[in-house]
Amino acid sequence: MEELINLKINNMPISVKKGTKILQAAQMLHIDIPHLCYHPDQRIKARCRICSVEVVGQRRLLAACSTECWEGMEVFTDTKVVRDTQRGILQLIMADHEENCLTCPRNGNCVLQKLCSRFNVLRPNIPHVGQHIEKRGANPSLVHDPEKCVKCGRCIRACKEIQGIEVLGFAGRSTNIHVTTPFDAEFDNTKCVLCGQCSLACPVGALVEKDDTDRVLDAIFDPNKTVIVQTAPSVRIALGDEFGMPKGSIVTKKMVTALRMIGFDKVFDTNYGADLTITEEANELIERIKSGKKMPMATSCCPGWVNYMEKHYPDLLDHLSTTKSPMQIFSAITKTHYAKQENLDPKNIFTIAIMPCIAKKYEITRPEMAHDGRPDTDAVLTTRELIKLIKYIGIDFENLPESEFDNPMGTATGAAAIFGATGGVMEAALRTTYEWLTGEEMKNVEYTPVRGFDGIKEAQINIGDKTINIAVAHTLNNAKILMDKLRAGECKYDFIEVMACPGGCLGGGGQPIGTTMEVNKKRMESIYQIDKNTKYRKSHENPYLKQLYKDFLEKPGSEIAHKLLHTHYQARKKQFDFEK
Repeated sequence: MEELINLKINNMPISVKKGTKILQAAQMLHIDIPHLCYHPDQRIKARCRICSVEVVGQRRLLAACSTECWEGMEVFTDTKVVRDTQRGILQLIMADHEENCLTCPRNGNCVLQKLCSRFNVLRPNIPHVGQHIEKRGANPSLVHDPEKCVKCGRCIRACKEIQGIEVLGFAGRSTNIHVTTPFDAEFDNTKCVLCGQCSLACPVGALVEKDDTDRVLDAIFDPNKTVIVQTAPSVRIALGDEFGMPKGSIVTKKMVTALRMIGFDKVFDTNYGADLTITEEANELIERIKSGKKMPMATSCCPGWVNYMEKHYPDLLDHLSTTKSPMQIFSAITKTHYAKQENLDPKNIFTIAIMPCIAKKYEITRPEMAHDGRPDTDAVLTTRELIKLIKYIGIDFENLPESEFDNPMGTATGAAAIFGATGGVMEAALRTTYEWLTGEEMKNVEYTPVRGFDGIKEAQINIGDKTINIAVAHTLNNAKILMDKLRAGECKYDFIEVMACPGGCLGGGGQPIGTTMEVNKKRMESIYQIDKNTKYRKSHENPYLKQLYKDFLEKPGSEIAHKLLHTHYQARKKQFDFEK
């Protein structure tokens, strides 16, 4: 039985488990102790001290985020000394902070801005000490503005503890301390994989995705363009967060309506591309199993993971599946077969993907993701950028009517929907691989051993007379464990799935601010609910996919399929490499 601690916060009694921090105990009483550096998924930092509280019997204020409750403790969160201290800390932060809230990407969704409003700190009463530091953003995905940084360390912890990359760190001393990369290098010249977890953790506008909303609106306003949008599976279970809906709400049909109202000519589903990915990937897996070559095979639909392999494990690139990501497969079909069907000139098609991921912005710039000199995908918007567009248009999202995706590329299976969760690609691939290898129907399509939030999940599945050893990992810290085993010859797997972000795409770096593992659990439940409610639950059963192969692609792994739906990878140099 767990030991309980009894204490009072603002004269309100509460019992909590031993080890509970004051900040957490206060939250149980619906008291929000202000905080900036604290993040529920990170180790305690206690850097900002805005969470300082008064504890009876203590000579100084204590940090609520790092101080454990003890028996008989009496805490006060709203005394004059506490308020004066918190206001003083905000004054100091603002004296070293760029004051351009109106033009900041995080305006209206900034922790510091909300704290200043809460404490009525409208402008600092002390001289500004901030120094001009150039923005860093010579890459397609991420912008770093050091002048907005509050030195909370959240981004550093996300990069180090979640991803194990350690690109970001503190440099300088005193008022010159700042967050930067090794030797102030651009992100793309470091070990960075552009996953965006730093931007998701940042409480202010110091790290944000590159904004492409104006470029997309320009395309929509161009009368000569046919503007086609596709939406990833994990966007539909995160979008409602920003509009006051319960976390994990399934808002697919409202989202489709909103996209039409924004002005897109066709609203399609990336899940259709996911079904194509599985069809090609399952065929590739079967070929590798039969030949025994380039085993184990690893999934390749996560661009952060692909970037990681190219930079950190270039000697193991042959293990990656050659099948493109669902987004790129979808766009390739859009500008070839669909364009021909609809009598459209590919030059006048502008394809946009709504993704939970900022690494996707990099993926579309890869030269192998283009045909006839044109990129397959013209622009990527994150979930956060779609939220901006919805607010810009003035749409009352929660009260929108529902509508369906356009076809033929709006129909998808439940197997495609679960791509959004860690283990989902593996499970979807197994559903098709099982039936193609055995020639028998897979009656129980839910393969639960690959589900959940364990960092690495291992399992075996019997397919006919073969035993397939599989592994699923999310976050690159866990991917490193698997890849080190593979490099050392200790890996006995046949099939590996890796997603760079916590929980998979549902915890992607482009998801709404406020995404935590607790929120991700609700999103994962919704992902699997979508799968359960879908008519077809195996990718190869998609009727529009069958027609596509009949009319255009011929069969999985055909010459035309390889030309459009498969790719290759290459080692990417880093300007600075400290691993040698």
